[in-house]
Amino acid sequence: MTGGRLAWGGTILVAAILFAIDWGFQDQNVWQGWTESAEFKRPRYAELVHRQQVIRTHANTWSNLIYVLIGLYAVSAARDDFRQQSTQRRGYLIENPAMSLLFGVACCYLGIGSGVFHASLTRWGQQLDVAAMYSPLLMLIAIGFGRWWPSIGMVDSWKSAPTWPILAGVVFTLSVLFYQYKWAMSSLQVMTTLILIVGLCAVLDQFSRAYRMQSGWIGLALINLIAGIICREMDLAGRFSLSDSWFQGHAFWHILTGLSLASAWAYQRSEKPVAAKSDLFEEEKPGNA
Repeated sequence: MTGGRLAWGGTILVAAILFAIDWGFQDQNVWQGWTESAEFKRPRYAELVHRQQVIRTHANTWSNLIYVLIGLYAVSAARDDFRQQSTQRRGYLIENPAMSLLFGVACCYLGIGSGVFHASLTRWGQQLDVAAMYSPLLMLIAIGFGRWWPSIGMVDSWKSAPTWPILAGVVFTLSVLFYQYKWAMSSLQVMTTLILIVGLCAVLDQFSRAYRMQSGWIGLALINLIAGIICREMDLAGRFSLSDSWFQGHAFWHILTGLSLASAWAYQRSEKPVAAKSDLFEEEKPGNA
């Protein structure tokens, strides 16, 4: 598939750039002068910190490529959805490719933000990392709201306009605010709240008479999230692997939460509109067979 080639090719390109940076700045402390994060001063994750290298933690940095890969897949799907024209009713996400595009951008933002933090272990990197974690979840919530409220009537006109630009604007504004006020709020509370809202939206979807969703995808997203949390907690407790191993619990947290986001996005794309009675009547008319 063209989309797969674009996603994998883009991810390999990012990996090549990261490798070139790592090779070009061997044993050079390029982060000297940056404010260090608490994680640099008192490491909580098990992976060995290479304090004089440009990539200070290896597995925890490279594993963020999973978010970039998933993000580029979403961008590719958005491009394909935009190109394909259909007279049949399709799901909200397929009918509004911009939402897949923005979800993909949010995932790439997460991959870059988390990658910068684990490579640098700076305070700014940590701020970027935590703020970036919220963006894909905000987009999933926006997609759910968009499905329920796809358009809005124009004032003094019979015409209507799509709501996705409004929802995208809200996500962008909240992302900026979360970045700006990262240190004034609990990341655990914010993350938990956003995840619960995503779950609540999925529950409400099951009561809709206008469309059907493949709930197995959201179940898979939950399984991956729980597995990721287990790996992360084992890593924090020092019970996952040795410090110099590439199999780090926090790296698996990245991979599994990436798969969780991918499953949640696949769930959004699984929407099948239920034909209205009037549509069925039209299909049964002579000459419509």
